[in-house]
Formats: sequence, C-alpha cells, structure tokens
Amino acid sequence: MLQSIYYLLIGKSELFNFIGLDFIDVSFSVLSFLLLPFIFFKLRNKVKFIFSKVSFISVMIIILSLFYLFAPLVTDSNPYFQKNLAVTKLKSPLTNMKFVRTLKVLESINSFSSFIDAANRTVKKSFDNEIQFFDDIRTNSDVTLIQNRNKVKHKLAALKCEEGKPVIYSQFFLLGTDEYGRDVFARLVYGTRISLTIGLIAVALAFVLGIVLGFIAALKGGIVDIILSRITDAFLTIPSIFFVILILALFGSSLLSVVLVLGFSGWMSLFKVTKGEVLSIKNKDYFVSAKMLGLSNYNLLLKEIIPVMISPIVANIVIQFGNVVLAEAALSYLGLSVSIDYPSWGAMLQSGQSYVSRAWWLIFFPGIILITTLFAINRLGRIFQNYFNPRISL
Repeated sequence: MLQSIYYLLIGKSELFNFIGLDFIDVSFSVLSFLLLPFIFFKLRNKVKFIFSKVSFISVMIIILSLFYLFAPLVTDSNPYFQKNLAVTKLKSPLTNMKFVRTLKVLESINSFSSFIDAANRTVKKSFDNEIQFFDDIRTNSDVTLIQNRNKVKHKLAALKCEEGKPVIYSQFFLLGTDEYGRDVFARLVYGTRISLTIGLIAVALAFVLGIVLGFIAALKGGIVDIILSRITDAFLTIPSIFFVILILALFGSSLLSVVLVLGFSGWMSLFKVTKGEVLSIKNKDYFVSAKMLGLSNYNLLLKEIIPVMISPIVANIVIQFGNVVLAEAALSYLGLSVSIDYPSWGAMLQSGQSYVSRAWWLIFFPGIILITTLFAINRLGRIFQNYFNPRISL
C-alpha cells in the first residue's frame, strides 16, 4: 500500500504520461453513473412532465443522455481504433470478429506497473499493438493468421495461450465497421457528444447575446435601439448557413471556432423576442416601481423580465438548439466543422456516401440518429412551451 502511494505521488513519471483525457473520461462516466440515482431522485418532480409516460421523446432523451454522459460505458470500443484493415474494414452489422493477443514484455513488475496494465485494459486506446484480427487461424509448431489474402506467422510462445493453444478472443460490431475498420456504433455514441456539446454551448452563447442586447435596446431606446436593431436586421438578411461557411472558410475550422460562429449566428431571434417583451412591460407599474426602488439593470433583467418571458425564451432556445445540431451536421458533411480528431454524424454521412452501394449502414445509422434527434428536440420544445403556457395546445 505504501509502495503504491510512493509510486503515485513521488517517483513515477509514467503516471503523468498515462493519465489523459481517456482516463478522465472513464472516471467521470463511472462517477456520474454512481451519482445518477441520487440526481434523478432529487430532480424527479421537476422533470416529471417529460417522463410522466413512456413516449418517443422520453426514450430519445434517455438514449441521448446515456450516450452523452456514459459513452465509455455504453460502448467498449474506442471510436478511433483501427487495426488490420484487410480484415476489419466495411464489415456489416452484427459481425463478430476474432483476434488473438501477443504477449507484452514488462520491464519491471511492481504495484504501479500492475495498476497501469489494469487501467490499460479498462481504458480503450485508439491503437493496440497486441491485437491481431484474422479471418482464419492455423496452428502447428507456429501460428498462421489468415488476414484476407495475407498470411502472418507468429511463434506460439509470442501469443497468449492456454493449454498449449492460442487464446481466441472476439469483438462484436453491433452496427458494423467503416472504411477504416472503426466501430460505427462507437462513433455514433461519441458523435452524440460532439453534436450536443456544440449545440449546448452555441445556444448558451446565443442566449446571452440575444437577452442582453435585446434588453439594452428596449431599455435605452433612441440611437442605441436603432443601431442594435439595424445590426440585427443586417444579420437576418444573410442566411445563417452562408455566414457560417464564409467565416469558417476564412478563419479555419476547429471545435472552438464552430461553437463561436454558430453561437454568434443564432442570437437574432432571441433579440427580437426580448426586445418586444421588454417594450411591452417597461411602462407597467410593477416594473416602474422596481426601478424606483433602485434595482440595478442586472436585477431587473433576472427578476422582472426573464420570469415573464420564460415561455417564449425556452421554446426559442430548444428550437435554436435543433437548428445548431442540424447546422453542425451540415458543416461536418461539407468538411467545415470539427477536425478529424473528433467523430461527427455529418462527417460519417460524408465519408459513407462513397460506399453507399457496398456499405449501406455507413449512411443509414448516422442519418437515422440525426433525424430522430432533431424530431425529439422539436417535440421537446413544444412540450416546454405547453408546460410554461398551458393555454397553448399541443
């Protein structure tokens, strides 16, 4: 025990080389999974109107939440893992691939190296030099792996064996593999994180810009209102997708730039809603009284404006979220969204179109999850609108 603490805290720099985003991701997913029952119990009354009955929207929310929060637990594959392309590429759904493992020579055996070895088996890497996929295997004095038309020979002592025979493992590909032998299901699961993260951050940015600028324009009036309104009208005259493509083509595409551009291109509708609501209540008695009591503009916005306009704001945000998810998929399809370092539904559609006659699943499954996600988001917006304003009928 003390030796383990010493290795972890003092002497072993391998720990810092090992701990990375993948390890943090798995740790966070496990911790979130353990806390999930307590969180759900705490919020059960606040989300009861969504999960009061089993429906398409509730099922989709659960699926997307599981994919987003617990991706390393939902799939046991790394979305970037590829090996032995001659064997693994373009495999159809429900394929079970067989592989063997070569022996790994450890330089030293101690508690820290055992910890690293156990963690490496838990955290799936993008490349594993120990794994060798095969179509067929022949065992004599040596082991011959048949990989498509290639024959690869290994010494029996170089493979993990039991009772003098190599141990044959298997990996199940639920939705098949792509042109690089990567697990399609794993890429769909991790692609959920990309789409929803970009959507959430971009909508939060658009929310802040739209609310603040709309409040300032309505409260100040005069030249401030004219300038902000004309800027908004100028943005509205240009289709947002053209504006986004232009900016990304000029300044390059990355996760941060996509989020910023999509956020800056979606605040105009919230500006209009906020400005209209503030103009309608700025002369009412309760608002004038709040100003006379000395409430700051910040408190006026939070305590007097936002509670009144919560219904149109929530509906607008949810619809805008769906638009951002669709825009990100379109940009990925055009090669203008996140880089190849991240899996994306739109990028999967773009790469799959070259193999549509040979591998239909490369387009079918990303298309299905994108369509159902957009439909669920739209439906969720209508549910929120009806919840905050019961007079609106679904």
